[in-house]
Amino acid sequence: MAFQKNATVIFVHGAWADGSSWGTVINGVSEAGLGVICAPIPMTTLSDDTAALRRLIGRVDGPVVLVAHAYAGAVIASADDTKVKGLVYITALAPDEGESVADVFYREPPHADAPKLGPDETGYIWMPHEGVLKAFAPHASAEEKVRLEAIQRPLNVACIQEKAPVPAWKKKPRWYLIAEEDRMIPEKTQRFMAERMKATIRTAHSDHTPSLTMPKPVIEIVLEAAKATLGG
Repeated sequence: MAFQKNATVIFVHGAWADGSSWGTVINGVSEAGLGVICAPIPMTTLSDDTAALRRLIGRVDGPVVLVAHAYAGAVIASADDTKVKGLVYITALAPDEGESVADVFYREPPHADAPKLGPDETGYIWMPHEGVLKAFAPHASAEEKVRLEAIQRPLNVACIQEKAPVPAWKKKPRWYLIAEEDRMIPEKTQRFMAERMKATIRTAHSDHTPSLTMPKPVIEIVLEAAKATLGG
């Protein structure tokens, strides 16, 4: 299928990650004929992260689909722009207007293996070693877990406390991939958000990081969204 000229997919990483967290899906999307960019966000406040994404969108000439993992769901919904034609949530958080990321993240009791998270003396939240192993990416290889812990970037507590603006998912086409074995964001919470936003829902028997541990359904839902919104 041919896509519109300069059609681009922008992947936005979640907390404790960077653009490399999309490493196993980038080529699959690019080979379909789409431009691919991994947006770096500072994870200092929701407003800062939204501004960083808007700057990147401003550098793109053509239409865009935004793809978010986890925390970044709040970011892509806040970075409203006429170039953005669709939103894809990969086990991502989707606060409504006036809600914070924490409001939806803590909506359900945590999984027994979920890490206990809290800010350090500078206000940043780090993923503990056991959290990487048991909750963040339990399906990853041992080598991948070492890499994830080594490259992790912390999230400032302000990111999850700031209230979200009117989300773009109220007016733009949206898709949601529910990770059925997610130990960070309970499946029940994911389904609540996906159904509330009336998203096209797909599921995967995946942990919290399907872009690394089960890339096929991630590529499929991204291309589904791209074909529906960026097709020529």
